[in-house]
This record gives sequence, structure tokens and C-alpha cells, in this order.
Amino acid sequence: MKFGLFFSFQVVPGSGVSFDRPYRDMLDCLPRAEELGYESVFLASHHVQPDGWCPSPLVALAAAGALTERMRLGTGALLVPMYAPLKLAEDVAVLDNLSGGRAVLGVAPGYASEEFEAHGVVRDERVRLMEDALDLLQAAWTGERYALSPRPVQEPHPPIWYAVSAPASLRRAAGRRCVLLPSPRHELFELVEHFRIYDEACEAAGFVPPERPLIREVFVAESRERAEALAAPGIEYLFRELYGAKSAQGERPLRTDSGELITDKRQVDFESLKNRFVIGDPEFAVREIERYRRELGTTELICWMHIPGVAGEASMRSLELFAREVMPAFTEPAASGTRSSS
Repeated sequence: MKFGLFFSFQVVPGSGVSFDRPYRDMLDCLPRAEELGYESVFLASHHVQPDGWCPSPLVALAAAGALTERMRLGTGALLVPMYAPLKLAEDVAVLDNLSGGRAVLGVAPGYASEEFEAHGVVRDERVRLMEDALDLLQAAWTGERYALSPRPVQEPHPPIWYAVSAPASLRRAAGRRCVLLPSPRHELFELVEHFRIYDEACEAAGFVPPERPLIREVFVAESRERAEALAAPGIEYLFRELYGAKSAQGERPLRTDSGELITDKRQVDFESLKNRFVIGDPEFAVREIERYRRELGTTELICWMHIPGVAGEASMRSLELFAREVMPAFTEPAASGTRSSS
């Protein structure tokens, strides 16, 4: 099982933290993270959010690539309808060349209405726009259309991972023969259903996904109480101000661990959502990760440790402890009886 890192670069309003600090934290972190065995870095992306949520992940990934030699560089996910398709094909190709063939393009159609309004994009057209753009990207990268130069290093092109959850989108991911990258906002029971739909569509398409990644909020400390004390406020902020707010507005549903739909962002609290988080001591983290590996066949856990409101130094202590006491438990393949990666 592989492990990676996830960054969103959010600054909690009123915290007094400057917008450049989360970027510096990532740059300070990555060389050491690669030494410790983390194999990827993925960046979240949203637009016109008041807390600085990264609007330009490809730019930030270019910096990450300059400081690493082996880590894959992924978007988790880039909101494709906000981009000119050919320019996006060129930018990803350049990133792939800069990094020696390490780019992964995680894609999503988006959902937050203010992002579409700001970019002058019709929200109801977002799925069609994404699918049309991906057709163009693949054709440009492979030379079927346009004289794209440079072409990507990876053949036939960098992997495309779908960060989607709607049943029709899950089936489109399988039809395009793309890996599924589930959202960190979902509880396990939701993910099981998503993978059931996706796996059925993959089987119908004759596609065996080469991997099954998963993004989770992860934070470890010497005790579960200490980990929760550090991470819970930032996670609660994250789920309240975006996921909870958008669920309340009817733009994208968020459910509690019991399955209750969030209809008011004030319903959001850490305790009602905590089953989806890997927040605790190392022993707890091992048990939770094994649960995901057993139920979903997870092959790579992308750890969101740099949580909004948590100082970079505290995130680094979690990262070091996780590498020392959690990652070694997953150096062997999953035991027989667990799901395969197909």
C-alpha cells in the first residue's frame, strides 16, 4: 500500500496567518516527506473562496516537482470547466516534462455556483464541458488533433483520475477507463456504493483499474485526544464552510455518519462526521486504514494532514509519526479475502 499527501492551502479567516504560509509549509515538507517514503502529492482546487483554497494547482505542482524526484504530482481535483481545454493540455504536458513524467490529472466538473459565475461558465453545462475537454486533451496528447508540443513524457498520456460521485459520472469514469478518486467528504457506506457502481461499469467496459486511491483527513499524535484537539477545529471549519454550506444550498449533499442530510451548515460538527476521519494515535490509524483497505481495496491513501488552522510544524510531527509507526504496518500486501484492485 502506498501513501501520499494532500494540500489545500486554506487559511482560516481571522487567524492572522498569511496566505503564503501554507505554500511555504508544503515546500518545507516535501523533501523530508519523500525521504520518509510518501509517494505522491495531490493538491485540492477551488476558486474565489475567501480562505485562499488553491485556485492554481498546476502552478503549485510545478514548484513541488522542483523539490522532489520521485513523488507523483496530482490534482485532486482540477475543475475542468474553468479551463480552456487546449491550454490545459499544454500546461499538463509541460508539468509532465518538468517532472520527468510524474503528472496525474485528477478532474472534476465542479459544483460551487460562485465558481461558475466568476468564470462566466454555465453551471448546468459543467459535465458536458468536462467530457468535451477530456476528449480534446486525450486527442491533443496523443497527436490525433493539433500539433501539441511538447507532448507529455508519459505514454499515451498522463493518467486521468475522476473525482466524482454521481452514478452517471462514475459510469463515465469507467467508460473512459479512468481511475476513480473519491471525495474526502464521503463516509465509508457512501464510498462502498460508489465503488459498486464504478466496478460494475468497469466490468462492463472490460477495464481493470490499475489502482484504487483514497483521500482522507489524517492526523496522528501520541493519543487520540491530542490528535482530535489539534485537528478537529480545522476539520470542522472545512466541512462547515464549504461542504456543509453547499449541502444546505442544495448544490452537493453532505451526510453525517448516521446518513442524515446536512440542510444547515450549523449542523456540522466533528463528532457527527468523525467516522470518516483517520484522527487518533498510530494504533487507531492502522485499524482505520485497514478498514478501508478491507472494504474498498484501497491501494494508496492520500493523507490530508496539513489541515486548515493546524500549524505546519504540528502537521510535520504528525507526518513523521505516521511514517514511523503507521506506514510500516502496510508494507505487505492485503491479506487474502480482501478486495483486489480490480
